[in-house]
Amino acid sequence: MTGDDKAQQKITYREAVREALREALHKDERVFLMGEDVGRYGGCFAVSKGLLAEFGPERIRDTPLSESGFVGAGIGAALGGMRPIVEVMTVNFSMLAADQIINNASLYLYMSGGQFNVPIVIRMATGGGRQLAAQHSRSLEGWYAHIPGIKVLSPATIEDARGMLWTALQDPDPVLIFENSGLYNMEGTLAPDAGPVDIDRARVRREGKDLTIITHSASLFKSLDAAQILAGQGIDVEVIDLRTLRPLDERTFLASIARTHRALIVDEGWRSGGISAEIAARIMEGAFYELDAPVQRLCSVEAPMPYAKHMEDAVLPQTDKIVDLVRRMVGADG
Repeated sequence: MTGDDKAQQKITYREAVREALREALHKDERVFLMGEDVGRYGGCFAVSKGLLAEFGPERIRDTPLSESGFVGAGIGAALGGMRPIVEVMTVNFSMLAADQIINNASLYLYMSGGQFNVPIVIRMATGGGRQLAAQHSRSLEGWYAHIPGIKVLSPATIEDARGMLWTALQDPDPVLIFENSGLYNMEGTLAPDAGPVDIDRARVRREGKDLTIITHSASLFKSLDAAQILAGQGIDVEVIDLRTLRPLDERTFLASIARTHRALIVDEGWRSGGISAEIAARIMEGAFYELDAPVQRLCSVEAPMPYAKHMEDAVLPQTDKIVDLVRRMVGADG
C-alpha cells in the first residue's frame, strides 16, 4: 500500500471511536474503560471490540446493569486520580445515573471549594433512525447542556469522533460525549496522523450567503445534503456544526448570521425547552438587528419514537423537510 493509499484508507465512525479509545489506553496508564458489555461482548455497538484481549480486564471492565452504580464508581475513580471512560449504553439509560452526573459529578468542584476536580469522560449513544423504538431512540443531550459544571460534546464527523476523546480526557472536569448511533457505520477518510481536536469551537462545514443552518450530530449530514440540493436551485446555504453544546460557541453562529441574515436550527431533539430554543434566544439577544426574517426551528415531532420505519422517518428532521423550510424562509415558494 502506498502512502497515498494509506492516507485515503476508509474508516468508519465506529472504528474512529475505537482508535481513540485504544490511543488513550496506550498513552495514559490511568485511563480505563468501564460499562455494560464493553469487554467480552465488545460493546453494544461493537465500539470496544478487541480491546479486552489487548488491554485485559483491569482496564476494560464489564459492569453490572446498574448505571447509577458504575457511573458512581467512575466518579470515585476520577476523584482518586484515575482517568475513567464510562460507557452508558444509550442516553435513555443515563436517566438511571442522572443523580450521579447532575448532583455529584457536576458539583464536586464547587461544593469542595475548588479542592476536588472530577476528570471523568462519560460516553453514550444517542439519537433515533434505527428502528429501536421509544426507549432507545431519544436525543437528550440538550438536557445535559442545561447543567453547569459539565461539558457536552456531540461529534458528528469521523475526525471529531477520533479526536475529541483525548482532549476530553485532559479536561479536569466531567465531559459527556454523545455519539449518534446512526453514525457508527458511516465511512470516511482520516489522515494517518490524525490526533486530538479542540472541543471549544463550532465549525463552518459549508460556506454560504443566503441562510445559516445551525445543527449538530447526525442532522449535520442531512443539512449538508439539503444545502447541496438548494445550491442547485440558486440558494446558497451556510452550515454550522456546533460540535459542543455546552459551552455553546455562539460567536461562530452569530458571525455567520451577520453574513447571511437568516437562521434555521435543525435539532433531532424536541422543540419545547430544547437546545434549539436556547440557540434561538441567543440569536435574538446577539443578532436581532442582523435578521431579515424570523429564526426558524426544525426538530423532532414531540411524541414517543415509533418503531415502524415510515413513522420514525416522519418524526425525525429529514433532508426534504429542511429543503422545504429553507425555500419558504428565503421566499423561493412565493
